Amino acid sequence: MTQESGIRTIKTKFDGPLLIEPVVHEDFRGYFKETFRQNIYKELGIDTDFVQDNISWSYRNVLRGMHYDHEVAKLVQVVKGRTYHVIVDMREDSSTYKQWQSFILSDSNHRQIFVPKGFANGFLVLSDVAFVSYKQGTYWSAEGDHTLLWNDPTVGIKWPITNPILSEKDGMQFA
Repeated sequence: MTQESGIRTIKTKFDGPLLIEPVVHEDFRGYFKETFRQNIYKELGIDTDFVQDNISWSYRNVLRGMHYDHEVAKLVQVVKGRTYHVIVDMREDSSTYKQWQSFILSDSNHRQIFVPKGFANGFLVLSDVAFVSYKQGTYWSAEGDHTLLWNDPTVGIKWPITNPILSEKDGMQFA
């Protein structure tokens, strides 16, 4: 927890990714939370200059991912809904290469996940709809964009679904 902010971080099983719990100020009107402040996040070890913000909107059982770019770090949060979020270490020189970890991100737990360079990330929508917002440390480019198949047997992600709704890019299945 940083002294000034009260933000709580939870270490993942990997070196680099962080689960972040921002401070939420709730009252009878709803809530207010600060979702990013560069100096505070730098104290947390996130020294990324974010240059692009993205939002996805998806229905229940949609699985987006597993996408990665070896040069892109992301800060991901769910603005509305609930997701089963997965990260996979794709750094070939890492002792945790192709290991994965999952998290529940939702509008009620307010958690964010910092996904450093070299990690694939994706999510399955558990609620009726989900709005997922994320910042990127570099601009998206087709050349750097990679997809790890959601059901890659060498990784073995345990998804809470067997037949998700997939895009063509994400949809290749293994027999």
